[in-house]
Amino acid sequence: MEATTRLNLLPEPAFLELKPMLSERLEQVATSLHAEQFGSLLDPLMRQILERGFTEAGAHEGTVWLLEQTGEYLTPAYNTGPNSAQLVGKFKQPLSAGLICMVFASEQPFVENEVWKNAAQSKLLDTRLGVQTCAMIAVPFYFLRACRGVVSCVQLQHAGAAPPSGFRPEHLAGVQQAAALLSQLLEFRLLSRTVGWTSE
Repeated sequence: MEATTRLNLLPEPAFLELKPMLSERLEQVATSLHAEQFGSLLDPLMRQILERGFTEAGAHEGTVWLLEQTGEYLTPAYNTGPNSAQLVGKFKQPLSAGLICMVFASEQPFVENEVWKNAAQSKLLDTRLGVQTCAMIAVPFYFLRACRGVVSCVQLQHAGAAPPSGFRPEHLAGVQQAAALLSQLLEFRLLSRTVGWTSE
């Protein structure tokens, strides 16, 4: 008899009965997650994956945005830049404006190398931080079966410095991959905590 090379793993029938309850509980977890709490869920591997994606794209910094509980704003939940303390859980981008919110609403990835020329760009964050965003990558951020935010990274124009080189399609693909890996690791952590399968 020839051995199969594919693992045929079926759900345990007893667990199937609990699936609706588990799904409901995970949805509660997802919708109650505050931006300020998000960083505590990221272990060193998650941070490394995300930051490597930003670095390999040539970004100056990157941000994970989450939908605020009221459903009216996207809020930075994690940021790799020097102004993260001013952003995480504090800045609110109205869903009615800006490129980040456009990506969230359309669930379509976005890359732009002359952001300041795009009339759809919201200047709220640049004005607050005193910077100019030149190039941007933004991708939908999915976890627990829904788009719940955006992962973005930027190149900034610094006074007296040469303009940044911009992003290429392979940089967008790299950030998409980092966001997907982060999503899977985050889901595993949330599921593990929900069912008590964790030593934390």
